[in-house]
Amino acid sequence: MFSLIAGNCVIESEETVMETAEQLKEITEELQIPFTFKASFDKANRTSIHSFRGLGIDEGLRILNKVKETYHLPICTDIHEPWQAEKAAAVCDIIQIPAFLSRQTDLLTAAANTGKTVHIKKAQFMAPWDMAACVEKVRQSGNDDIIITERGSCFGYNNLVVDMTSLLEMKNLKVPVYFDATHSVQKPSGNGISSGGNRDHAEYLARAAVAIGVDGLFIETHPDPKAAKSDSAVMIPLHRMKPLLQQLQKIYYAIN
Repeated sequence: MFSLIAGNCVIESEETVMETAEQLKEITEELQIPFTFKASFDKANRTSIHSFRGLGIDEGLRILNKVKETYHLPICTDIHEPWQAEKAAAVCDIIQIPAFLSRQTDLLTAAANTGKTVHIKKAQFMAPWDMAACVEKVRQSGNDDIIITERGSCFGYNNLVVDMTSLLEMKNLKVPVYFDATHSVQKPSGNGISSGGNRDHAEYLARAAVAIGVDGLFIETHPDPKAAKSDSAVMIPLHRMKPLLQQLQKIYYAIN
């Protein structure tokens, strides 16, 4: 069965995070899908300086630790600076490297040195085979526990496109390959001071990725996406997660 990394884009409040984690745990346990909860304590790459970034590393990790202890879930969060790696590793099982920073050597090696799983998002400007160098930086730091994720490629201005053969190319690197269904339908800075996108396309791309044979999916979700403080245009409504995952399971079983 494919694995799932899912949760809120950014930690807006303890209430929203706990609600999302509880429902996702119930769904994935019923469907027997391996699940890791994800949320960001800081979104350092927002389009505008006025955009909401999160609750900060201390409060964010406190909330993520509550999720871990309450629901007994593995946790994923992203870091933007090397010094954050060790602190995040005290709570998180997967340290995520944002796509824009996937070539940053110091960030990759700091994440690797925690001994945790390192999840590297492929930059929008990188070819899939270029991820070999990112993987090698982590391996040379003594960590072979690596996930790499496709999240769309730049296609002109303020737009992304997904080349599904990218997933096959990255499988040649012999590490688990995931597909980010929600960020792949993003339109970076498409709204001028924020990113736009089309969440209606996310479910279709997720189906295609499972049909290709990805090892896992990355999906951001929210109880009320339109009110979300980050990536409101692309997150899948929480109430859609169960029917979506049921569809994806049918595709998985059809090809395996």
